[in-house]
Amino acid sequence: MIASLETIDLRRFLASPKNNITAFFLAADSMSRAPVIHVKKQAVNINRPKRRIGVVTTSRADYSHLYWVLRELAAHPDVELGVIAIGPHLSPGYGNTIAEIERDGFPIKTRIECLLSSDSDIGMAKTIGVAILGLADAFAAWRPDLLLLIADRYEMLAPASVALALRIPIAHIEGGEISQGAIDDHVRNALTKLAHIHFTSTDTARRRVIFMGEEPWRVHHVGAPSLDHLRRSKLLDHAALESRLGIRFSSPTILAAWHPVTILRDTTQEADSLFSALATIPGQLLFVYPNSDAGSHSFIERAKSLALKRLDTYIFVNLDVVTYCSLLGQVDAMVGNSSSGIMEAASFGLPVVNVGIRQQGRERARNIIDTPADSHLIAAAVKRALNPSFRKRLHGMINPYGSGTAAKSIVRVLTSVSLDNLLVKQPTPLPRSAKP
Repeated sequence: MIASLETIDLRRFLASPKNNITAFFLAADSMSRAPVIHVKKQAVNINRPKRRIGVVTTSRADYSHLYWVLRELAAHPDVELGVIAIGPHLSPGYGNTIAEIERDGFPIKTRIECLLSSDSDIGMAKTIGVAILGLADAFAAWRPDLLLLIADRYEMLAPASVALALRIPIAHIEGGEISQGAIDDHVRNALTKLAHIHFTSTDTARRRVIFMGEEPWRVHHVGAPSLDHLRRSKLLDHAALESRLGIRFSSPTILAAWHPVTILRDTTQEADSLFSALATIPGQLLFVYPNSDAGSHSFIERAKSLALKRLDTYIFVNLDVVTYCSLLGQVDAMVGNSSSGIMEAASFGLPVVNVGIRQQGRERARNIIDTPADSHLIAAAVKRALNPSFRKRLHGMINPYGSGTAAKSIVRVLTSVSLDNLLVKQPTPLPRSAKP
């Protein structure tokens, strides 16, 4: 590049956004009242390469949260977007949801089949290892400038580990939350410490991430990106939803969303009480498939067995996010231990019976009825949730996870944050009272 030294009018110079000042000094000019500036100008590289941003998605669950972030990134003129699809996305047993990403038209840079056909914690551990091997090769072929990860799935430890070794800065969504009944809690905290930019769903979560030692300027409270669907996606009306699902709704309709409790040695331990309760609860019952955790296969088989015996019971392997959000807006109650009952259902004022310890510690609105994993208590809680007076009290409730504007805020930071020295974190000063 060629630098030039020239004398120009200061006011005209500062009015132009095209000038890139690297050094300047003022000089007196006896012939004019206007100040004169001697400027060393650096030529601007109009062919500056786009920022290469990789986004990792493992399943229908996190893809639904990432959808509008991906839309914003794909539309940004200064971004080269690459989607890295791993794990359950490529599993026929979990709906082969890679097809949904393809239909949406996002650029898939790599597909990594790493999910073992297993129902054990050993299979989960091996899945991480297989993913690491595939991701190392993938990032060698297409190396992002910045890698975006979300939430707390155990598979996310693989891209975080590879990015660490390759010195690729990490941005993380939904850190600072709590779910004490799952290993997700530990995964989330690990990802927080490996990340360099943070996007939290609540202000409390932001403060928690800062308390973990992250510099405040790195931590942005943006809300939960899944809620952007409620503002930006067209949800299905009653007739369209029935057509999509292939069923007729009958009142009351209860949605059941359950995942293995991975902090327990027996991850299906709490499911016994759930199935005992569901066998006695009247009404239409809609099951959605669990995450691909240890114990998920067992849960699926039990759900199928219940559906054979219980009238008006249906099981859905995979629901796209618009269908699922539409369902939250039209069922009468929800039961289970899914985070969607806490994060998304609150926006619909939907009564949710949250069972057991999986979501213990997570911020929640007043639509949540917490109950231990006891069949009689679960049945009683569902009865309360279906009481019209309970739902009436939820009218006007505020969702603590935001109002559906997260994607634009996330992309604004991702595209503007300086990558220089982003990897180097400053240590948190120790309080004077700290003792070894």
